Amino acid sequence: MPESYYLFSNGVLKRKDNVVRLTAPNGKFKDLKIEMTRDIFLLGEVDVNTKCLNYLGQLSIPVHFFNYYGFYTGSFCPRETNVSGHLLVNQVEHYSDLSKRIILAREFVKGSCYNMMRNLRYYRQRGKDVNKQIIEMKKLQKEIERTKNVQELLGIEGNIRKHYYNAWNVIVNQQIDFTKRVKHPPDNMINTLISYLNALIYSSCLSEIYVTQLNPTISYLHSASTRRFSLCLDISEIFKPLIADRIIFSMLNKHEITEKDFKKESNYYFLNEKARKRILRVFDERMKETITHRVLRRKVSYRRLIRLECYKLIKHMTGDKKYESFKIWW
Repeated sequence: MPESYYLFSNGVLKRKDNVVRLTAPNGKFKDLKIEMTRDIFLLGEVDVNTKCLNYLGQLSIPVHFFNYYGFYTGSFCPRETNVSGHLLVNQVEHYSDLSKRIILAREFVKGSCYNMMRNLRYYRQRGKDVNKQIIEMKKLQKEIERTKNVQELLGIEGNIRKHYYNAWNVIVNQQIDFTKRVKHPPDNMINTLISYLNALIYSSCLSEIYVTQLNPTISYLHSASTRRFSLCLDISEIFKPLIADRIIFSMLNKHEITEKDFKKESNYYFLNEKARKRILRVFDERMKETITHRVLRRKVSYRRLIRLECYKLIKHMTGDKKYESFKIWW
């Protein structure tokens, strides 16, 4: 099975014959099993030359870049080889036709809302007082189908998420003053964890979209714009509660991540390297974890669920089957 490489070491990434080698400043090196590589995450200070990128491009291996603070900065995506003009036309049509776009946008919010509520119900069953937030989210959930445009839908989605985040101080067994989502830059432990894990989800979605015939720049809930793969934002909304949020709750409640794992520098509140590695190990394990798919009747990994979501979108756009967003069933 193809694997993701998460590289924290500083150094130079280059092609040597038919391998890709990361050479550290002290001369030590690591050869990547390139024939078994799905994508590469560069989380250290790494120099990459065009010869290496050309080789990775030939092998259709995306590279995701993170900065010194552990925040996502961008991706190198090889030239698409799995393309379909017919699907591209359909994908654009579903964006430009507002009546078709709103159907998909609503589904992304429905899936996200359902999965967030599923998390809250889990903790309610374990004695956490989150009933008020669930009640408010249910009220807003009923409004999703009545929305007439994407802006109205985004407003409802924002209010749903506000109630969801209000429950986090109850769920988390650490004293953290988390009152609202702050992104640029994150201002406390939870906002930093959300930004870090959401970036991993986003880039993983991009890797999965890349192997399908979908164009990652054409989206439906988020506006398609320059300099971002906005379809990744749409799809990641569904999977953040399942993967990122559950990792945050688990690691904070088990005190696997605490205040001592963070640094504050200027306006940045960020994770130290040991904590980022620890989280990445949990993230990678979670992405490999399997569940029995209730439709396919076989084991599929969490990562595979993202790929299946892409295929469901393709079927919707080609008129084969109406899209229904992924909802947690276990």
